[in-house]
Amino acid sequence: MIEPETQTLLAPLEATMTQALDAVANTHLQDAMRYSVMAGGKRLRPLLLLATVASFDGPVQQALPAAAGLEFLHTYSLIHDDLPAMDNDDLRRGRATSHKRFGTATAILAGDALQAEAFGLAAQVAAPPAVVVALVQTLARAAGASGMVAGQVRDMDGEHHRLDLAALRQLQAEKTGALIEAAVRMGALIAGVGAADLAALGDFAAAFGLAFQIQDDINDATKTAAELGKTPNKDVAEGKATFPSLLGLDGARAALAEQVAAARAALGGLSRPVPQLSAFLTYFE
Repeated sequence: MIEPETQTLLAPLEATMTQALDAVANTHLQDAMRYSVMAGGKRLRPLLLLATVASFDGPVQQALPAAAGLEFLHTYSLIHDDLPAMDNDDLRRGRATSHKRFGTATAILAGDALQAEAFGLAAQVAAPPAVVVALVQTLARAAGASGMVAGQVRDMDGEHHRLDLAALRQLQAEKTGALIEAAVRMGALIAGVGAADLAALGDFAAAFGLAFQIQDDINDATKTAAELGKTPNKDVAEGKATFPSLLGLDGARAALAEQVAAARAALGGLSRPVPQLSAFLTYFE
């Protein structure tokens, strides 16, 4: 996933997250937060944010707190999604989920702390006040009742119900796509991108987010737990709709190709070449 164009962004991101975790005074809480944040993962969302800033010659160093906050927020969502009351999963990123390692109560609180710290980090970006406010608002919309949480509720409500393709796309646009779109938008805000490029980046992020979810569904249906780092076929076992379950594997792969093409076309409509963002499309190859 991490191409040379974005590899250089990873080390400062990890350092920023480590610094934020080191500042947590309660060692029990810090251990639980660190366990999930530093468990690996693709770092897709924060790297998208930083790559967007870099693509428009923006201040990458100043964007690091926002990128770290975005990954904190994503990690909180994974901790809570794995809880017994939700997906009840035992495996995440190749090892025991937070509640299996620390107990349910500590896992909930670690997730709560990461969510709160995410907004604090976003507010630390050295930018004009109007930009900082826009960053926090973008993150809140993507994470909350009109974004990720709304998608999670749709996901639970949709168990053992036959969703059509439009309903599934809406669910995934909220649950998965909202934070991906926020990553690109936050990067664009920090870089001071103009209106036309901002619209094209929005089109790219929407197509990329849907492609990412389709690919995830395909992987879930075709790969092992060792390859995935999590339990495969979990959604199908719980009666949830997926793109392969609605379209078949061949149909899902065709839908994936369509979204990747749309993402590539959106990047082609920008005012400048953006190799840092184009590199992310290699994930689907």
